[in-house]
Amino acid sequence: MNARVLTLLLRPAPGQNAVLALPIIAFGVVTALVLTVVGGAQSFWSWTDDYAPVYQALAAIALVLLVVPLMNLGGAAARLSARRRDERLSTLRLLGVTPMGVSVATVIESVLVAAVGALAGVLVYLAASPLIGLIPFRGTALGVEAVVLSPLAILGVVAGVLLVAAGSAVLGLRRVIVSPLGVRMRTTAAPVHWFRAIIAVSVLAMVFVLVKIFPSIAGLAMTIVTLAVLFAVALAVLNVIGPWVLKVAASRQLRRAEVPDRLLAARMVLDSPKAAWRQVSGIAMASFMAVFAGTGVSLMNVMNSGDVSSADAALAVDMRTGLVITLIASFLMVAASVGVNQAASVLDQRDLHVSLHQLGVPLDTVDTARRRAIMSPLLVTAIGSALTAGVLVFPLLGIALITAPESLLTIGVVVATGIAVVWASTRATRPLLARSFHAA
Repeated sequence: MNARVLTLLLRPAPGQNAVLALPIIAFGVVTALVLTVVGGAQSFWSWTDDYAPVYQALAAIALVLLVVPLMNLGGAAARLSARRRDERLSTLRLLGVTPMGVSVATVIESVLVAAVGALAGVLVYLAASPLIGLIPFRGTALGVEAVVLSPLAILGVVAGVLLVAAGSAVLGLRRVIVSPLGVRMRTTAAPVHWFRAIIAVSVLAMVFVLVKIFPSIAGLAMTIVTLAVLFAVALAVLNVIGPWVLKVAASRQLRRAEVPDRLLAARMVLDSPKAAWRQVSGIAMASFMAVFAGTGVSLMNVMNSGDVSSADAALAVDMRTGLVITLIASFLMVAASVGVNQAASVLDQRDLHVSLHQLGVPLDTVDTARRRAIMSPLLVTAIGSALTAGVLVFPLLGIALITAPESLLTIGVVVATGIAVVWASTRATRPLLARSFHAA
C-alpha cells in the first residue's frame, strides 16, 4: 500500500479531531491508573512478617478489581470512533486493498493513538508519584521510592496497553474484511447470541465452586493467586453476558414502546448491544467492586469490636485506606469510561443525528432517546453485577458480612454515585449532539 495514500486515509476528517482525541485521553487514563495501582501495591510484596500475607492477598484482589476493568477500558478505547475507522477501511477494501493491507493500516493507527495516550499517562503517573508516596500504611508513608516502578516495569505496562490496542483493533476487523460493502452501507449488524448466557452462567458456577473449595486444599500463596485469577475471570464474564442482557431488555422495551423517544432508545440499543454495553460497563465494574468494599467495611467493624492488638488495629486502618483508594480509582475509571464512550458515541453517530434532524425529529426527542438508551440498562447492570460479586464473596466471608447494614450502605452509596456520574455525563455531552443538529 502506498504510504502517502495510507497517511491521507488515516488522517482525521475536517471537524473530527475530537474523535481522535477521545481514545488518546482514554489510553492516558488507563496507563496512569494501572501504573499507579501497580506501583502502590508493589511495596507490599517486600514485607515478610506474619501480617504480610494478609496485605499481599488484599493487594492482589485490589489489583484484579482495578486492572481488569482498566484493561477493558483500554479495549473500549481502541474501539472508539469505530464507525469512522470502519468506513474508511471498508473503502480501502472496495478499492482493492488486500485484507493484510487493511489489517496493517488498522494496527498502525490504533498503536500510534495508544502510544500517544500511554506516554501522557506515564508523565501523569510520574508527576503524581510524590503525592502517592505520602499515603500511609502501617503508620508510615510509603515513600516515592516504594511507589515508582522500574523503567522496565513501566515499559511492560506500556507494552501491555499497546498490545490491548492492537488486539482490539484486529478483532474489530472481521466485518470490514468479510463485508466491506455492508459496513459502508451500514447494513451489517453485530449479532449477540443467547449462547453467551450459557457460557457466562457455566463459568460463574465453576468460579463459585473453586472459590468455595480451593482455600481449604491449597497453601496461602497459591490461594491468593487462584482467587485473584478467579475474580478476574468473573469480571471478564460480565463483558460476555452483558450485551446479551441489554439486548433482551431492549427487545422488551421495543415491544412496549408507545412514544418516539422510547422506540428510538430501544432501537439504539438493539442496533449494537455491544456498544450499548460499553456505555454502562463502567457501572458494572463499579458495582462489582462495591460489594467487596461493603464487605470490607463490615469486616473492619468486626475486627475493631472488642479487644484487638495494635497490629490488628493497624490492619483495620490500612484496610480502610485501601478501600478509599480503590473506590476513588473506580470512580475515576467510571468517569473516564462513561464520559469518553458517550462523547465518542455522539460523534460517531453524527450522520444518524443529521438524518433524524432532516426527517423532522426534534433535538429534544433524540437527546431524550439517547439518554434513555444509556440510563435504562443501568439498574439491571448495577444489580446484576452486584449479585454476581455477592455470589463470589459468599463462600469466603458469609452472608452476614455481605448483608450487614454498613455493607449495604456502602454498596448503595457507591452504586448511586456511579449512576450520578453517568447521568451527569449524559447532560454534559448534549452540546455535542446539538452541534450535529446545527451542522445539518
